Amino acid sequence: MIKFFLMVNKQGQTRLSRYYEHVEINKRTMLEAEVIKNCLSRSKDECSFIEYKDFKLVYRQYAALFIVVGIDQTENEMAVYELIHNFVEVLDKYFSRVSELDVSFSVSEINLL
Repeated sequence: MIKFFLMVNKQGQTRLSRYYEHVEINKRTMLEAEVIKNCLSRSKDECSFIEYKDFKLVYRQYAALFIVVGIDQTENEMAVYELIHNFVEVLDKYFSRVSELDVSFSVSEINLL
Protein backbone atom coordinates (compact mmCIF):
# COMPACT_ATOMS: atom_id res chain seq x y z
CA MET A 1 0.00 0.00 0.00
CA ILE A 2 1.21 3.50 -0.80
CA LYS A 3 1.66 5.62 2.32
CA PHE A 4 2.68 8.93 0.73
CA PHE A 5 3.73 10.59 -2.53
CA LEU A 6 6.21 13.49 -2.67
CA MET A 7 7.61 15.68 -5.42
CA VAL A 8 10.74 17.52 -4.35
CA ASN A 9 13.20 19.80 -6.12
CA LYS A 10 17.01 19.48 -5.90
CA GLN A 11 17.12 22.08 -3.13
CA GLY A 12 14.97 19.82 -0.97
CA GLN A 13 11.80 21.89 -1.17
CA THR A 14 8.59 19.90 -1.28
CA ARG A 15 6.51 20.87 -4.30
CA LEU A 16 3.73 18.32 -3.88
CA SER A 17 2.83 15.99 -1.04
CA ARG A 18 -0.04 13.57 -0.70
CA TYR A 19 -0.54 11.30 2.29
CA TYR A 20 -2.77 8.22 2.23
CA GLU A 21 -2.55 7.64 5.98
CA HIS A 22 -3.11 10.18 8.71
CA VAL A 23 0.16 11.83 9.75
CA GLU A 24 0.21 14.88 12.01
CA ILE A 25 1.49 18.09 10.43
CA ASN A 26 4.61 18.41 12.63
CA LYS A 27 5.49 14.75 11.96
CA ARG A 28 5.00 15.30 8.21
CA THR A 29 7.60 18.05 8.25
CA MET A 30 10.13 15.86 10.05
CA LEU A 31 9.34 12.84 7.86
CA GLU A 32 9.71 14.84 4.64
CA ALA A 33 13.01 16.35 5.78
CA GLU A 34 14.47 12.93 6.59
CA VAL A 35 13.13 11.29 3.43
CA ILE A 36 14.40 14.10 1.23
CA LYS A 37 17.83 14.01 2.88
CA ASN A 38 18.06 10.25 2.32
CA CYS A 39 17.05 10.41 -1.35
CA LEU A 40 18.99 13.52 -2.40
CA SER A 41 22.22 12.33 -0.80
CA ARG A 42 22.36 9.16 -2.89
CA SER A 43 24.38 8.94 -6.09
CA LYS A 44 22.93 7.93 -9.45
CA ASP A 45 24.82 4.61 -9.20
CA GLU A 46 22.87 3.56 -6.12
CA CYS A 47 19.58 1.70 -6.08
CA SER A 48 16.35 3.73 -6.11
CA PHE A 49 14.86 1.72 -3.25
CA ILE A 50 15.62 2.55 0.38
CA GLU A 51 14.45 0.76 3.50
CA TYR A 52 13.46 3.48 5.94
CA LYS A 53 11.94 2.85 9.38
CA ASP A 54 8.91 0.58 8.92
CA PHE A 55 8.46 1.23 5.19
CA LYS A 56 10.35 1.50 1.90
CA LEU A 57 11.09 4.53 -0.24
CA VAL A 58 11.01 4.30 -4.01
CA TYR A 59 12.25 7.35 -5.88
CA ARG A 60 13.16 8.57 -9.35
CA GLN A 61 14.83 11.74 -10.51
CA TYR A 62 13.60 13.65 -13.55
CA ALA A 63 15.74 16.71 -14.29
CA ALA A 64 15.40 18.93 -11.19
CA LEU A 65 12.51 16.95 -9.66
CA PHE A 66 12.61 13.93 -7.40
CA ILE A 67 9.48 11.85 -7.02
CA VAL A 68 9.43 9.80 -3.82
CA VAL A 69 6.81 7.23 -2.87
CA GLY A 70 6.62 5.68 0.59
CA ILE A 71 5.25 2.13 0.57
CA ASP A 72 4.76 -0.65 3.09
CA GLN A 73 6.97 -3.75 3.18
CA THR A 74 4.56 -5.90 1.15
CA GLU A 75 4.36 -3.62 -1.90
CA ASN A 76 6.28 -4.42 -5.08
CA GLU A 77 9.07 -1.86 -5.52
CA MET A 78 9.36 -2.34 -9.29
CA ALA A 79 5.62 -1.79 -9.78
CA VAL A 80 5.84 1.50 -7.86
CA TYR A 81 8.97 2.46 -9.82
CA GLU A 82 6.97 1.98 -13.04
CA LEU A 83 4.00 3.85 -11.55
CA ILE A 84 6.26 6.87 -11.01
CA HIS A 85 7.44 6.68 -14.61
CA ASN A 86 3.87 6.44 -15.94
CA PHE A 87 2.86 9.42 -13.79
CA VAL A 88 5.68 11.50 -15.28
CA GLU A 89 4.72 10.41 -18.81
CA VAL A 90 1.17 11.63 -18.21
CA LEU A 91 2.50 14.96 -16.94
CA ASP A 92 4.76 15.21 -20.00
CA LYS A 93 1.81 14.65 -22.33
CA TYR A 94 -0.29 17.23 -20.50
CA PHE A 95 2.40 19.93 -20.19
CA SER A 96 4.49 18.86 -23.24
CA ARG A 97 7.59 18.88 -20.99
CA VAL A 98 7.06 18.76 -17.28
CA SER A 99 9.01 21.13 -15.04
CA GLU A 100 8.92 22.27 -11.43
CA LEU A 101 6.90 25.31 -12.47
CA ASP A 102 4.28 23.08 -14.14
CA VAL A 103 3.92 21.05 -10.97
CA SER A 104 3.39 24.19 -8.89
CA PHE A 105 0.86 25.44 -11.44
CA SER A 106 -1.07 22.18 -11.59
CA VAL A 107 -1.22 21.89 -7.79
CA SER A 108 -2.68 25.38 -7.48
CA GLU A 109 -5.11 24.59 -10.32
CA ILE A 110 -6.27 21.41 -8.58
CA ASN A 111 -6.77 23.30 -5.31
CA LEU A 112 -9.09 25.74 -7.10
CA LEU A 113 -11.42 22.95 -8.25
